[in-house]
Amino acid sequence: MWRQDARRQCSPPIQRGTGERSIWLMGRPQVTVRSMRLSPILPPLPALRAFEVAGRLLSFRQAGQELLITQSAVSHHIRQLEESLGVPLFLRHARGVTLTEAGARYLASVRQAFGLIAEATRDVRAHATRQTLRVSMVPSFAANWLVPRLDRFAAAHLDIDLILDPTLRKVDVPNGEADIGIRYGAGPEPGDGLAGRLLHMDRLAPVAAPALLRRGPPLQAPGDLLAHPLLFTIRPLEWRVWAAAAGVGLKAARTVQLTDYNIVLQAAVEGQGVAMGRALLVQDRLRSGTLVSLFPEVVVETPQVAHWLVWAAARAPTPAMTAFIDWIVAAVTDAAPAASGGMLDVALAASGGMLDVG
Repeated sequence: MWRQDARRQCSPPIQRGTGERSIWLMGRPQVTVRSMRLSPILPPLPALRAFEVAGRLLSFRQAGQELLITQSAVSHHIRQLEESLGVPLFLRHARGVTLTEAGARYLASVRQAFGLIAEATRDVRAHATRQTLRVSMVPSFAANWLVPRLDRFAAAHLDIDLILDPTLRKVDVPNGEADIGIRYGAGPEPGDGLAGRLLHMDRLAPVAAPALLRRGPPLQAPGDLLAHPLLFTIRPLEWRVWAAAAGVGLKAARTVQLTDYNIVLQAAVEGQGVAMGRALLVQDRLRSGTLVSLFPEVVVETPQVAHWLVWAAARAPTPAMTAFIDWIVAAVTDAAPAASGGMLDVALAASGGMLDVG
């Protein structure tokens, strides 16, 4: 009886939920046994995917659109993940959501993990008979230059399945969202995890429809642009660079701002105003006569407005990537002289009265 009381006094109560139990003999712990029942370590993959997209876009609604699920389904996945982790990942506001400190740290790790999965998937696929290559690019380059020439790449590389992702969003190439990105603007910067190659440094000159030249005020000198609507993208760098070279101030100009360069060109074709032509992307319209180039004395070429090929610096290009890079560099090199020459030829014809706009 005394031993039983002593054991009760010396043995601590069993701690529930710790996953460990101690066996006691004569008031002393002899061995600790860990429970074999394991709780789930990884959250559900759909919840992680919803968190990655919502954290990147900072919008449950837009995340649902990208994932093709409802906003409430995204909210459910996020709530499930927060309960699993025991910490809030987002701060909910009336006008949207923001990441908590823990959420920002977790997002960086999750994106890195998805990147590793994407890399492993590419490595496995690289050993298969067919190869899949995902290329991201601005929509204007896809619509006006690449898509009309895709059959040439397909005919030369029957073993490569090409997936094109035209988007205005800067795709996260280092973390595996695309194998290759075709970006417009400046090239890779130190620390962004990208390797790159200049694809084409574009030549800039204003373009307009023949109908606009017929009915509108004359366009004989750069200063005449102020009498016409100027068609801008949301980042009108091309207009600023060209206007500086032409010595024209644009503060007094009437402008129409559009989000996509494809729409800018279509508006110009419809005679809605003057667009800034990028030689490589307007060459087909110049040849067909739906647009004409203006002011041959001011054609600007600058690395600020160039197309770049980028890929993850930490990974060696796959054979499919190398094949695409070699093909597109050769194709653009062949097309570039024709594009620039076509812009100047049509501009000279228009300014010299040789172009029939009637």
